[in-house]
Amino acid sequence: MLIWVKKMLMSKRRKGLMILFIMLLLMLSLLIPKYTMVYTNGKLVDRSVKKPIKVVDYYTGKPIEGALITSGNDVERADENGMCYMKIEGNKVAVRAYGYLRTEQMITSPQEIKSLSSTLKAIYLSLREKVAVIDEQMITAPLEIKLVPFTPKALYLSFYGIGDKTLRESALKLIQETELNALVIDVKGDRGMLPYKSTIPLAAEVGAQKIITVKDMSGLIKSLKEKDIYTIARIVVFKDNLLALKRPDLAVKTQSGEIWRDREDLAWVDPFKKEVWDYNINIAVEIAQYGFDEIQFDYVRFPDPSSFQCSMPNTMENRVKAISGFLLEAKKRLLPYNVFLSADIFGYVCWNLNDTYIGQTLEELAPHLDYLSPMLYPSGFQYGIPGYRIPVTNPYEIVYLALKRAQERTNLPAIRFRPWLQAFRDYAFDGRIFEEKEIRDQINAAEKFGSHGWMLWNPRNIYSGDGLKRDAPP
Repeated sequence: MLIWVKKMLMSKRRKGLMILFIMLLLMLSLLIPKYTMVYTNGKLVDRSVKKPIKVVDYYTGKPIEGALITSGNDVERADENGMCYMKIEGNKVAVRAYGYLRTEQMITSPQEIKSLSSTLKAIYLSLREKVAVIDEQMITAPLEIKLVPFTPKALYLSFYGIGDKTLRESALKLIQETELNALVIDVKGDRGMLPYKSTIPLAAEVGAQKIITVKDMSGLIKSLKEKDIYTIARIVVFKDNLLALKRPDLAVKTQSGEIWRDREDLAWVDPFKKEVWDYNINIAVEIAQYGFDEIQFDYVRFPDPSSFQCSMPNTMENRVKAISGFLLEAKKRLLPYNVFLSADIFGYVCWNLNDTYIGQTLEELAPHLDYLSPMLYPSGFQYGIPGYRIPVTNPYEIVYLALKRAQERTNLPAIRFRPWLQAFRDYAFDGRIFEEKEIRDQINAAEKFGSHGWMLWNPRNIYSGDGLKRDAPP
C-alpha cells in the first residue's frame, strides 16, 4: 500500500513537471519574435512580411541588377546582387529585366500552424512545429528566379496583315527559316481600328470594331507562343481618325475651329485630353491580358508642325509634358501585368535638341520606357545627317550614328534601344529598292551598336529573306 502511494505521488509530480515544462515552452515561444529584420539596400526589411527573391541569368547564374519584380500592384527593383524583398500578393511573382524574356513563378505558401489540441502531446507537438516555422523564417534562402536572355528580331504585320492568311503565314515561314523570332502586330492601327473583339465600350462607339480581322486573339497568341515567337502589340495613339470624327471635342482643330487633317486626310486627337489617354491605355491593359510580351506605342506625339490648335497652348513645354505624362500614366497602369513598354520615336529626335515640334525628347521619354525604338529609315532622313547628305547610300552609317547619338545624349546602355529598320522601297531620294545589302547593312549597324535587336518595317507586309541569316539559333 505504501509503495502504491509513493508511485502515485511520483506520477503526479512527473505530470506536474511536464505541465510546467510545456508552460515554459509556451512562454518561450511567445517571447520569440515572429519575424526577423534584415538589411537590404540600406533599409530594414521585415522578412515575415517580405520574401527574399534573387533574380539571376539562366545560363550564367549571375545576378541581374535592376530586374523588376511584380506581385499584385507592388513592384520592387533588384539590387546589384539581384536581390529584393517583396510582399507576395496571391501565389505568384512576375519578373522582367532589360535584355531578357519576362517570366512568372508560382509561390507555395507555408502551411498554417495547427491550432493547439487539448492533449499534452498535441500541445507539445504544436509548440515544436511553431518554433520550427519561426526558425525556418529566420534562415529562409531566397527564391531564385532565372531569366533567359533574348534579343528580338521582328517583322511588322498591320491591322489587315495579321488577319490575312497569306501574309501571316508568309511571315511565320520566314521566322521559321531565318534568324527572325518576333512579330510586331497592330492591335490599334493607323486608322484607329482594333483587329480583335474588344470589351472597351468606346471602341465600338467610334466604329473601331466594324471589321474584326483576328477572330480569336487568345488562340493567336497561344499559337505564337508555341512557336517561341516574341509578341509586340503596336498601338497607334494620337493619330485616330475614328475617335476624332466621332468625338470632335477630342480632336485636333484648325485655327478656325474645324477638325484638322494631315496629308493623308486623317484626323488626330488632342494629346492633352485625359479621355484620349484613358482610351489608349485601356486598350494596352486589355491586350496585355491576352499575353503580349510588349506594348509598343506609335504616333505617341503631336502632328507634324503646321497650323493646328489643341486644348492647351502649343508650346514645347506643354507638348513634352503631355507626351511624357501619357507614358508615365501608361507605365503605372501596366505595372501589374509584367509587360515591357516601348515607344516609336521619330528618327530626327535622336539628333535634335528640341522636341522636333512633336513633343518628343529623348531625355523625357527614357524614364518611362523599357525600350526606345527610333525609326531609323534612311528614307526618313530627307535632310540627311552630318556628313551624309543622301542617307539611302549609307544605311549602315545612318543607323549606327543615330543610335550612338541617342546613347550619348541619354547615357543609357545600348540594350535600351531597339530600332526600326527600312525594308521598303525608297520614297525620298532615288527610289531604290531596299534589298539584301541595304537591309543587312542596317542590321549590322544595330548589332554593332549592341541594341536590343531590331524590327523590319514594310507597310505592305511583304518580306523576303534578303539580308537575313538562315537557320540561325534563337
